[in-house]
Amino acid sequence: MTGSMEGVERFDSPGKGRGLRVTRAFKVGELLFSCPAYSYVLSVKERGCYCEFCFNRKEGLARCGKCKKAFYCNAKCQKGDWPMHKLECSAMLAFGENWCPSEMSRLVARILAKKKTQKERCASEKILLIGEMQSHAEDEDNEKREMSEADIAGMHRFYSKHLEVPEHKDLVTLFSQVACNGFTIEDDELSHIGTAVYPDVALINHSCLPSVIVTYKGTSAEIRAVQDMKPGDEVLISYIDLLYPTDDRNNRLRESYYFTCECQECKCKSKDKAKLKVRKQSDPIEPDVISNMVRYARKTIREFRALNLDSVAPPSELLEMCEQSLEEMGAVFDDANVYMLHMMYQAMGVCLYMEDPDGAIRYGEKILRPYSQLYPPYSLNVSSMYLKLGRLYMGLDRHSAGMKALKKAMAIMEVAHGKDHSYLIELRKEIARK
Repeated sequence: MTGSMEGVERFDSPGKGRGLRVTRAFKVGELLFSCPAYSYVLSVKERGCYCEFCFNRKEGLARCGKCKKAFYCNAKCQKGDWPMHKLECSAMLAFGENWCPSEMSRLVARILAKKKTQKERCASEKILLIGEMQSHAEDEDNEKREMSEADIAGMHRFYSKHLEVPEHKDLVTLFSQVACNGFTIEDDELSHIGTAVYPDVALINHSCLPSVIVTYKGTSAEIRAVQDMKPGDEVLISYIDLLYPTDDRNNRLRESYYFTCECQECKCKSKDKAKLKVRKQSDPIEPDVISNMVRYARKTIREFRALNLDSVAPPSELLEMCEQSLEEMGAVFDDANVYMLHMMYQAMGVCLYMEDPDGAIRYGEKILRPYSQLYPPYSLNVSSMYLKLGRLYMGLDRHSAGMKALKKAMAIMEVAHGKDHSYLIELRKEIARK
């Protein structure tokens, strides 16, 4: 571990390799430890909204005088970020609109730059030692290999002038390590802000019944208990979205992290029936009809995700796709079925993008109750939904509903983020102004 963390120790977790466990009791909401990022990068889409260095969200950020693309709180933040920003500053000017490295390439470039400047051997190798952070380059399928090769090509194109790029084999390994161990930094509504690597947090193993949650304060990760923990309990987070049934969760874990979860929930599958709830009918629905609809739902989700990522389809087309799939699945699935909830959530997002608050509320209200039942306690997925709905209600002068939803969000966030987090401070001000 990068530093001393009182009450937490590293150990060999049976069947999992390295892990962390607590050496004293922790109560729900209590902070186990805070971890600074080894390296991080702000999403290009969030430039101008967040400081590139400290990830502070505020208006009136100062622009880099050279590239005009990066924004900072003040000269101190700009100076602090220069060792990383200089990798991109002149390149953005030189390439103009053609400057388009992936976020993964940008993060890896910063890791390499930090490795070069880091003086202490143990710190400089913290990311690059295969034994410290997992690499599955040899297990990647063709699609992932193609993505890695594209990222590597982007690194050579955009960074080779200012960075000593390692040999191809070492670069492949590093990209694999970062893919397996990187963390997405998100805001209070779970919108993507950036990507970071936290060596200490990467030691934590997965469970579909997590004991802790990871949230972010600026560029630092904070780990808080979401269950009461006693000495000797392993520190466990979820690597994936826990909404989905056991088979889906383990397919995702195998695809992204190359293992199958054997936690108690995966063994007993206690929530699978509720997650795959079918519509009540006078005649029971045949099992093969349900199986066929599950296959259809998974296929539709993949197609929608691909279409959405390409960003070529107009929003109206995306919304129509959501509505058609909901109509098709609704003949078999209950509205609380997770595949229905997935497409409702996508439809809500499209409505928000199209500035249709009524449409967004219509979908959000259908989502909220099943989310509260299917997700674990203190889930950010639930708090973010309360936040979105609360703010939508307030925008439509539905004051009572808005206050109720915002307070529900605040109750979850006080546990997940800590009562002194800037998101909670702003939310209390937001509620007081109403």
